[in-house]
Amino acid sequence: MAALVLAALTTAPALAAPSAFTTPSAETGQAVQTAATTRDGQGRGTLLSLKPLSRLSRAEVVSQAQKQGLEADSARHGVAAYRLTYRTITADGRPSTASGLLALPAGSGSRPLPPVVHTHGTLAYRGYAPSMTDGPDRAVSVLYASAGRAAIAPDYLGLGTGPGRHPYMDARSSTSASLDMLRAAHTAARDRGATLGRTVSLTGFSQGGQVAMALGRELNRGADRRFRLGMLAPVGGPFDLVGEELPGMFDGRIDPRAAVFYLSFFLTAQNRLHPLYDDPAEVFRAPYADRVEDLFDSEHPAEEIAGKLPERLEDLLTDTWYQKLRHPSGALLEMLRANDRTCDWKPGRDVRITLYSATGDRDVAMENTRSCTRQLADHGAQATVVDQGADADHYKSFLRSAPSIARALPAAR
Repeated sequence: MAALVLAALTTAPALAAPSAFTTPSAETGQAVQTAATTRDGQGRGTLLSLKPLSRLSRAEVVSQAQKQGLEADSARHGVAAYRLTYRTITADGRPSTASGLLALPAGSGSRPLPPVVHTHGTLAYRGYAPSMTDGPDRAVSVLYASAGRAAIAPDYLGLGTGPGRHPYMDARSSTSASLDMLRAAHTAARDRGATLGRTVSLTGFSQGGQVAMALGRELNRGADRRFRLGMLAPVGGPFDLVGEELPGMFDGRIDPRAAVFYLSFFLTAQNRLHPLYDDPAEVFRAPYADRVEDLFDSEHPAEEIAGKLPERLEDLLTDTWYQKLRHPSGALLEMLRANDRTCDWKPGRDVRITLYSATGDRDVAMENTRSCTRQLADHGAQATVVDQGADADHYKSFLRSAPSIARALPAAR
C-alpha cells in the first residue's frame, strides 16, 4: 500500500501496449518474431514481447536514483531496461497477459546474474507501473541492476499493459503474475546474452511487501525448479489485515485520508473476485456510491482519485458497512483471512529474512511487521526487524530501507 505521494511522484503518460506475439530487436527496437514456447497448458511465463526502454550510463543511473530520493552508492554499471509482456492467468485462472520491467547491467559477460524481484506498492493507474514510467519503482530496480544483478519488477495484473482492472490486494493473483514474470525474465535475459542465477532475492514495498512474502512462500515450496529462495526483504507490508491494518483504520493509527483511499480501492476490487455487495450504495454513501467503482478502473491516477473521495471513513461508508468493517464476519472475514496468510509458512534454513518498517508509518501500521515476525517464529524462522524510526512515514521508510537492501543483495560472482 504505497503512500499517495508515491503516485504523485510519477507522472509519465501510459505507453501503447506492444503487439501480442512479437519481440523487438535490442539494436533497432523494432518487432521481430519470437517463439512462444509454452511451459504448461496455458503457457504461463511465456515471453510474448520485449521492448527496449532505455540504456543508462552509471552517471544517469545515479542521477535517476537521486531524483527519487534514493542513495546511489551501490551503482557500478550502466543499465539496459526492457518492458516484457508475457502469458499469465487472471485471478480466476483464465489465460491473460501482463507486463513488467527487466533491468540488466551492462558488461555483465557470461557470469550468472543474481536475480532480485522488486514488487511495487499500491498503484491505481496503469501508467505508473514500473515498466511504464521513470518513477521510484523503476529507479530502485535500475539501481539494483547497476550493482550487477538482474532486476525484475512485475507490473501486476491490470497495470502496465495488462488488460482489465487491477485485482488490488489479491495476494494470490499478484503472486502468480510475479512468478510468471520471473519465468519470462529468465527467457528474456537469455535472449539478451545474459544468464540468471538460481538463487532469487525478493523485496517489495507496501502492497509489494505482501506480494514478496507470498512469492517467497511459493518459491520455497518449489513452484519452479529453476529458482530457489535466498533472501526476503519486504518493506512496510500489510501482513495482518484482520488483526492490525483494518483495525488501525478505525482507531487512528492509519491516516484517515489514506484509509479512505485504500478501503475504496480494496472493496471495489475484492467485490469483483468475492461478491460482497450487489450495489455500491449498500457500502458507500452518496455521492461516492455513483463514482467509486469507476475511479478504480486502472485509468485514474491516485492524486485524481483522492480529490473525488471524502477525508473520513464516516463520510465514505454507510453505517452498516462502517460497522461491518469494524467487526468483519462471514464472507468479508473469509476474504480478509485469505489475504492474511502470507507469513504463515516455514522458510528454508538458509533463507535470510529482514522485515523493514517504521514506527511513524501511518499507511501500514508497524504492528503488521510484528505480526508477521510472530507467524514466522511459530514455524521456527527468525526474522530481523529494522525500524526506520518515528520520524519516517510510509514512503520515507522505503527510501531509508533501499540502501540497506541494496547492500545486502548478493553480488555477481
